[in-house]
Amino acid sequence: MSRDALKTLFHPFASGTVDVPSESERILFLGAEAGFSLPDGFAASLSAVQGYRPFYRQLQAQRIDVTPEIEGEDYDGALVLCTKHKGENEDHIAQALSRVKEGGLIVVAGGKEDGIQPLRKRIEGLGVDVGHMPKYHGVAFWLARPADISTMAAQLAKPATRIGGRFTTAAGMFSHDRFDEGSELLASRLPTDFSGDAADFGAGWGYLSVELATKSPRIARLDLYEAHYEALEAARANLLENCPKVAQRFFWHDLASEPIKDKYDLVIMNPPFHQGHAAEPSLGQVMIKAASSALRSGGRLMLVANRGLPYEPVLAENFREHGETCRNARFKLLWAKK
Repeated sequence: MSRDALKTLFHPFASGTVDVPSESERILFLGAEAGFSLPDGFAASLSAVQGYRPFYRQLQAQRIDVTPEIEGEDYDGALVLCTKHKGENEDHIAQALSRVKEGGLIVVAGGKEDGIQPLRKRIEGLGVDVGHMPKYHGVAFWLARPADISTMAAQLAKPATRIGGRFTTAAGMFSHDRFDEGSELLASRLPTDFSGDAADFGAGWGYLSVELATKSPRIARLDLYEAHYEALEAARANLLENCPKVAQRFFWHDLASEPIKDKYDLVIMNPPFHQGHAAEPSLGQVMIKAASSALRSGGRLMLVANRGLPYEPVLAENFREHGETCRNARFKLLWAKK
């Protein structure tokens, strides 16, 4: 079942409000998701960009030409499917402006939960003509790429964020502008004498990995698994900056559906409890099962979670021992032994 915003995005073409692109044209599709049907006459080649691995794999299954980051320039037009991250949406429009030819059509769509109306008003406030129409509980709006985009792109583009003088992040990543409180709690209890092979499941931009490698400098190897491509690339840079001597590997990986091939003595994680737009607490449970499969006999799992999340039963089912290290008003630290 496709997300309503996908249908909203293509409605201006399907309704004849804007012209469908011809076979000779190339269209950039930022934030692409699978499940769409092209309107009649939409013959242009689509270059989809999706850095979230589950969505990326769904697009591949639909035989869509997809990459995790933008490639090429001089596109004839662009589509932007909004996410719930305001900064990421604005940055995607800035990227579309920089990659599309002058006069090329840029169509943006999203739902109320994506902040589509404030985004439309923001673009209108930058002095360009914007057309728009509501459909399927969302709004699509469009504009022609101006001749001079320097001021507009500069106001929309989101520069990298620097946290604590040690980490570089970007809009759209989990906790991109601050240290996550749950991760900080887990970091405070990481071992200082670990010397085996470790993995960080759902590593984000690398905070917990850097903390583990810093606290246990004799660690043999550290592998980072992350579904968000840009976050993984940020983690790569942050590990290189903070822990260049630690043996490290990086895997763009969907822990919910792709098996782990290696074995570890320790797995750390701050599992997300949402997937895409939907709340999905079971994602953390799936990651716990993946950790159990990836740990050697005697290996340990350390994780932080919101206090109300029901992880203890799945720990009991998949580990020989498990328990709680500590908790505060919001989070609990859990451990398990294979």
